[in-house]
Amino acid sequence: MKILVVGGGGREHALVWKISQSSLAGTIYCAPGNPGIKEAVTIPIEAQDIDGLLSFAKNENIDLTVIGPEAPLAKGIVDIFSENGLKVFGPSAGAAMLE
Repeated sequence: MKILVVGGGGREHALVWKISQSSLAGTIYCAPGNPGIKEAVTIPIEAQDIDGLLSFAKNENIDLTVIGPEAPLAKGIVDIFSENGLKVFGPSAGAAMLE
């Protein structure tokens, strides 16, 4: 399974670390990631670049995207990925606004 984790902070580092322990995980990408995230291939796409992330996920046939930071969630990344037929873990824009 190809997995994309969006973000580059400690939360995303922990997500990548735990996801990498699953036998279901294949290649893990992290955008933008950080130098400490050794379990993933870092991708130089900022977390708020929803169009860039969407393009990457489609081109790489990503099976699951996990969103860490609040900003892309509030901008509707989950809604946009879902509308494009991609599996994504995170709240919709409306639900993210409650946070």
